[in-house]
Formats: sequence, C-alpha cells, structure tokens
Amino acid sequence: MSTTLRASRTAILVCQGRAAADGLIASGRFADPTAARLLRPGEREAVERVREGAAPQEWRQRVDYESVRAAAELMAPRTVAIDDAIRADPSPQLVVLGAGLDGRAWRIPELAGVAVFEVDQPASQQDKRDRAADLSGTPPTYVPVDFGRDRLDQALAAAGHRVDQATTWVWEGVVPYLTRAEVAATVSTVAACSAPDSRLIVNFQLPSTVATFGRLAARALAASTRRRSVWADEPWRSTWTPAAMASLLGRHGYTVTRDDDLFQVAKALATPTRHHRSLGKSRVMVADRR
Repeated sequence: MSTTLRASRTAILVCQGRAAADGLIASGRFADPTAARLLRPGEREAVERVREGAAPQEWRQRVDYESVRAAAELMAPRTVAIDDAIRADPSPQLVVLGAGLDGRAWRIPELAGVAVFEVDQPASQQDKRDRAADLSGTPPTYVPVDFGRDRLDQALAAAGHRVDQATTWVWEGVVPYLTRAEVAATVSTVAACSAPDSRLIVNFQLPSTVATFGRLAARALAASTRRRSVWADEPWRSTWTPAAMASLLGRHGYTVTRDDDLFQVAKALATPTRHHRSLGKSRVMVADRR
C-alpha cells in the first residue's frame, strides 16, 4: 500500500494503546474490542507484548513496547471520560472530528439509532475503511475532508448531517496539531452546525515544558532505533489553558459543564499513573449549547 494511504502514525499509536488496554486497564469501565481488529499484524506485536507484560530485550522492540504501554495508560482514562460524556446526554447525531482509527460507531451500544459521522483526511479515511471492512455492525457515514480545500459544513451537509437536530461532537487528540487560528475556525464552524442542546467534547493539552522535553526525548529514542519519530510529521502547534479554551467556546455559545484532568480520571478509575505528568496535562472539556 502506498504511504499516502496509511493512517497517521499517531492514529495507529492511539489504536495500539486502546488495544493494549482493552479489558486489562479499568476493567468494567473501559473496553475496546475493535482496536486490535483495526490494527495490521505487525502493529499488533507490541500490543501483545504489553498485554503479556513481557518487556523485550531487543532495543527497537523495547522502545515500541514502552510507547504502546504509555499510550495504553493515557487512552483508558481519556476514552472513558469521552464515552461517559457521550452517554450522559445523547444526541440524535454524533460527529467524530479527525476520527483516525476510532471504533465508537461499532462498540458503543447506545449509538444504535444515532447517525454517526466520521470526518478525516481522505487518505487516512480510505485506510480506515480498509481496516474496518471486517467489523460487524453499522459503520459510520464517512466524510472525507481535505481541510486545505473543502469546507467542513458543506461536506457534512452533503453526507446527510442536519443542522436542525442536536449533535454531539467528539474532538479527540486533534487540537494540539492545529494552530490556534485553526482551532478557533473549527469551533466557529461546529457552532454554526449545532442546533440547541448540542454538545462539544474537546480533548486538548495544557502548556507544559515537561511535555515539550518529553516529546523531544521520544524523538531521540526513535532516532536511536533508526526510525522516524511518530510525531516527526505531526508536530504540536497549539496548547491551551482551560480558561482560554472555555473563553473560546463561550464566544460561540457554549457553556462548559465539565472539565476533566485525566490524572484525576485515572486516579478515580485506579488505572496506572506512571506517566502522571502527561495525564495531568491532558484534559477533556464538555460544553453544551442550550
């Protein structure tokens, strides 16, 4: 397969984290049986080692092992926080922005009867469709959007999204890769497409010198294995304080109803917190339009 038809490498790492955590971390609260099935055989190797707790000795395999284990510790509380917000106030429509290898359309029973739309870059979305071909259940409506050329509102309308019905929007793991202007423009478009009683669930990163050095260290580790870093082509472009994000949402008619620090979510779930600094700098904010 051409490299242009592969999902982003961060999307794969997120999916590996969910697959590694499935049924093992926050058991009874977190499960994602779709994740492993969305991975290709080579991508499952590190997942299986993490699930077995078998840290390899070979350096390249060890770097992959530690990356996937860290992703699992982050993804379990992040996914639970977002899924809880979806279930708490269901809408007739759900839009996942920058869906990557998200499996919610298949794995959340409460979405039966809900019109689910997944928005992503065309190449990444085609790769997702190939990977999801064998998943049972109703797939989402795929909305390919080239953000340098296409308008999100027009693409959603053409796919059947209705602006006169409430929508739950899930914006997970995307904001850091956008500039502040791009984040503001997306919020404006989402608001314009949101009927009263819509909900926006946004995951974002707080400013953090520690996180910056952590990402540099991760790139150095990747270089030590003679491979490009997962984040080499997907650098962070913006971080937000909770006050700044709440202010942005408020200017577009949203009222923040919940703001979760993922470290606190992890503690409540009794999940591993070895990477407590990363957890503490990642938030899930829920905002409603009433």
